[in-house]
Amino acid sequence: MATSIELGNALWAAADVMRQKMSADAYKDYLLGLTFYKSLSDKYLIKVADLLENNTNMSLEDAQKLYESSKDTDDYEDLCEELKNDFGCIITPDHTFTAFYNQINSGTFLLENLSQAFRDIEQSQDAHYEGLFDDFDIASKDLGKNPMECNNMISSVIKALENINFSEYEDDALGDAYEYLIGKFASESGKKAGEFYTPQAVSKLIAKIVTSGREKKQGFSIYDPCCGSGSLLLQVRNCMYKQGNEDYSRHVHYFGQEINNQTFNLARMNMMLHRVPASYQHLNNGDTLATDWPVDEPTNFDACTMNPPYSLRWDALSSLITDTRFSRYERLAPKSAADYAFLLHGFYHLKTDGVMGIVLPHGVLFRGAAEGTIRQHLIEDGSIYAVIGLPANLFFNTSIPTCVIILKKDNPTRDILFIDASKDFVKEKARNYLPDEAIEKILKTYNDRQDVEKYAHLASFDEIKENDFNLNIPRYVDTFEEEEPIDLDATFKELSDLSKEEAELNATLNSYFKELGLNINLGE
Repeated sequence: MATSIELGNALWAAADVMRQKMSADAYKDYLLGLTFYKSLSDKYLIKVADLLENNTNMSLEDAQKLYESSKDTDDYEDLCEELKNDFGCIITPDHTFTAFYNQINSGTFLLENLSQAFRDIEQSQDAHYEGLFDDFDIASKDLGKNPMECNNMISSVIKALENINFSEYEDDALGDAYEYLIGKFASESGKKAGEFYTPQAVSKLIAKIVTSGREKKQGFSIYDPCCGSGSLLLQVRNCMYKQGNEDYSRHVHYFGQEINNQTFNLARMNMMLHRVPASYQHLNNGDTLATDWPVDEPTNFDACTMNPPYSLRWDALSSLITDTRFSRYERLAPKSAADYAFLLHGFYHLKTDGVMGIVLPHGVLFRGAAEGTIRQHLIEDGSIYAVIGLPANLFFNTSIPTCVIILKKDNPTRDILFIDASKDFVKEKARNYLPDEAIEKILKTYNDRQDVEKYAHLASFDEIKENDFNLNIPRYVDTFEEEEPIDLDATFKELSDLSKEEAELNATLNSYFKELGLNINLGE
């Protein structure tokens, strides 16, 4: 069986037909949408073969013929009911991905039929699929200047994907390949990618921290108020390991909110391709700061992860000071930078014994005014547990260095661990990358919670108070390296020797010039 990396490369190759005509930010919606539909359709056809012939090794083409022939039988309605129970939707025989591929080859394929297939899924009784393909615009000028060009473009992508049988891959392999695609799109999209993707290494670091020591907890719940494509949420799956016959990753409840509808749909597809059961995924399309969510039970979570847009302007309405998310902290985050508004929102929804990890720019560690007041309240409450400085240029949407702030509600000592991991990176083309050994070094230091020379320092509350509640990492972790002392006597001797050598060379050259009849005298 091929690996998720091989599958990812095959999927990325399918983008070649669009890459020359449109930007990654435009064609990602089409490739990801068709990849999702192909996966759903392939698994659907193999289920048909299983139900009708008890054969899960049947080829997609044979399963397609079997499905088509069943349409005129008395068992067809019962078959559809069984399929709907399994998949939450119906894909008719003439709307499977394989059927569309055959229609392309026979010259009968119409884009409107693909759109109808999408609508049928979205309008199924399971509201889980509602609006899932909103961003798949078959009439977009990005696809072509006229309907025929649009039809040809989508047909080319369908043909490129048809050779991949998604039913042959494990759910995790397919989900990982999809995540790989999202990362590739983020890399090509550059700054635009910041809204939907957190680099996997950073996601892995935060997920490992917030689940540390709680990997076997039943009913574990995690919340991301700025979930993007869901990459941070889904990293938790890799931290919840199998124990005997019990797979703890299957018992994670995922809660996420995303303001961008396009990205919200991407997160839903990502969850589905990772085979997160519908009852365990709770995603919402909305504005986290303007409208608190969730407000129904449960509202507090075992972990909170977040990579919000940095220093975003927001409507810091004076009425929000009475909002229970912010009222304890005396001031609202300034209109010019919503960083602390996001932090306080997530922290509000954390359980008493929960752990939160949020990525923010370094400015939140030392800026004054309202942010200084909020930061002081958090420190006095013992809410900030650790501050981890990351290398610069890790993210697609900014080259600035960032930090991960870890928060807890049960830190009575009020001490804070500072880790400076800013130098632990590997350069990868135009960006930096956090390697596994750097992640493990951070995790060990975080768990040991002890000083490490030129890398980490556990600061007491009194020490932080003496620094006027300024959390700038260099105040606590001294990474200064002294230069080697200079031997002045040896240096002057070396200069003297060089001067003598220069004089000898000049004398030799002057003799040559004189022989040549040139009036040149070096060294004068």
